[in-house]
Amino acid sequence: MNRSKLSFDQCLNTAAAWFLALLWVLPLAYAIWTAIHPSAYEARFVLTAPLTFENFEKAWAAAPFARYFLNTFMLVSLILAGQFLLCTLAAYAFARFDFPGRSLLFTLVLLQLLVMPDILIVENYKTMRLLDLVDTIPAIALPYMASGFGIFLLRQTFMTIPKELDEAARIEGSSFLGVLWRVYIPLAKPTYLAYGLVSVSHHWNNFLWPLIVTNSEDTRPVTVGLSIFSAIDSGVEWSVINAATLMTSGPLLIAFLLFQRQFVQSFMRAGIK
Repeated sequence: MNRSKLSFDQCLNTAAAWFLALLWVLPLAYAIWTAIHPSAYEARFVLTAPLTFENFEKAWAAAPFARYFLNTFMLVSLILAGQFLLCTLAAYAFARFDFPGRSLLFTLVLLQLLVMPDILIVENYKTMRLLDLVDTIPAIALPYMASGFGIFLLRQTFMTIPKELDEAARIEGSSFLGVLWRVYIPLAKPTYLAYGLVSVSHHWNNFLWPLIVTNSEDTRPVTVGLSIFSAIDSGVEWSVINAATLMTSGPLLIAFLLFQRQFVQSFMRAGIK
């Protein structure tokens, strides 16, 4: 009886997993189909339909995507570098140093996870205007430089590293920053990789804040540039829209497929299931 019940549960879980996978794949499959076929086949699934890359050419010519991709690359690189620096130092302090108010400060860091960034848009915009940074890439990046999630994730990883390694490095004459650089950071590389993927994917797809704080094509990332296709007066061309969407989301899909195993394993090592 128990064996048959277990078999039924496994079949149910497998069916549910396949159903969810199908729901995830169908929009992507439709986007790929319309992007590589003429617009006449947007709603017609004919296996003998001709293939074309004209939709990608139209999408690339409709907006300065080369500039958008460059802006996005500089943006995510700036945010990731700032987060790695600040989160590493904060996580190291919370994991290995005893100082007054440590628990309270760490609680405040965790409370940041409960605050939606959209709530702070008005205040962030006022701050960027006072700093005369409106319509610049640093204006998009600065509000995200400190990450409560990044501090928590790295702290959890640093807590698992034996303190004996600290003592051995200190005996050899390393400073606190030397211990961090030679011991903690190398052992936490999988966690850095996982967090880097999360950070890059989030800020690559971020739309509302970049839309508000940028005014020109020289600073817009790809997500804001993609919105130009939603304001077509002559009608919506789904084939061109999907081609542009694939161009902007393609790098993230490729990165996730390449580092999927390291991504999952690093979160498991950090204690997040």
